Amino acid sequence: MNPAYATVDHSFTAPLDHADPGGPTLQIFARQVADPARAEDDQPWLLYLQGGPGGKSPRPSADSPGWLAQALKTHRVLLLDQRGTGRSTPVTAKAATRFPDPGRLAAYLAHFRADSIVADAELIRRELCGERPWETLGQSYGGFVTLTYLSQAPEGLSACHVAGGLPGLTATADDVYARTHPRVRDRVLEYYDRYPDDAKLLRRVADRLATGDVRLPDGDRLTVRRLRTLGLALGMGDGFERVHWLLDESLDERGELTDTFLHQVMGLTGFTDNPLFAVLQETLYGQGAAPTGWAAHRALAAFPEFAEDAETLLLTGEMIYPWMFEDIRTLRPFTQAADLLARRTDWPPLYDVGRLAANEVPLAAVVYHDDMYVDADLSLRTARHVGATRVWVTNEWEHDGLTASGGRVLARLMDLAAGRV
Repeated sequence: MNPAYATVDHSFTAPLDHADPGGPTLQIFARQVADPARAEDDQPWLLYLQGGPGGKSPRPSADSPGWLAQALKTHRVLLLDQRGTGRSTPVTAKAATRFPDPGRLAAYLAHFRADSIVADAELIRRELCGERPWETLGQSYGGFVTLTYLSQAPEGLSACHVAGGLPGLTATADDVYARTHPRVRDRVLEYYDRYPDDAKLLRRVADRLATGDVRLPDGDRLTVRRLRTLGLALGMGDGFERVHWLLDESLDERGELTDTFLHQVMGLTGFTDNPLFAVLQETLYGQGAAPTGWAAHRALAAFPEFAEDAETLLLTGEMIYPWMFEDIRTLRPFTQAADLLARRTDWPPLYDVGRLAANEVPLAAVVYHDDMYVDADLSLRTARHVGATRVWVTNEWEHDGLTASGGRVLARLMDLAAGRV
């Protein structure tokens, strides 16, 4: 145990479908964290809602994000592994192969969206806190979950803090990805402005992949389209450097791709630890009768500058394309189920626009002006339509500002929610 933290592990049994409490169940894991000097104090609870989808909560260590130390000054924190992640009945490639057919797998996966996560959180809150409400901190997708929480169970909340995660309440998947591709394009061009030689280097690597069969250590073929998904990192504060130094060791003196490069690319693009990120990415925008229909793939046709043979090769970002379920080993067991989810036409609503307009729970949100992942305009539109909301817009940090700021972003959010600034 890290002496900087007093921790208690919790496991809860939750229905797969909260509308059918007598049906199949899941185990939901959460870790309680407190300052050892205050472990016996009656501190308020702060539920951390991780970004994703498909991301598990951070594990306390000497390298824990600065926001955790900031939160522990005043709160007891609950690090929730959202259903399907970490130790909460994880959804893995191996688990997917146990389903007898794609329809049953798709039906199972449909219970891993924000509405189910909120129902899990309420079950946990009642067990830990009784009827006492708690506060939340939502990073990225955790902010989407927060708005669903305020829509479905605001009585369980005393204050909410959101970092880079106010969703468009009525935005469809088509709306989102029409905006996403231009932001990614601009971000890649900014990266090339910082590292001009990398544009030529990436083109060399892509040409090598296009003319030969290059295999990753797990046997998957590395294609140009998979190479381009490295752009997912560019929206983080250190993203430019992460991609730059990866490319720095990409080719040996003979012009061949190095083992070091191939191993790192396999890990960065393989979804081994979080297949739900790919499987559920577009279901976040499924509401009502309109299918998401592989919106990112369809939107790409409107942006010819993303052609694979373009002289300036553009990387892609937080977009999931159908080909990924063919090319990537970890995702193959989900191929048909993911297509069924993309064609689904009866998604339950995630946000109650009327209830949010009348919201009285203090909501403080930071919107990152240049966020590559979450559209700032949609976020600000949402903020104008949710009661008791205070917004801070900044370009000082990228999407990972909550972590990168060493606690300053969370401190400012808490001051905003409490009306101190």
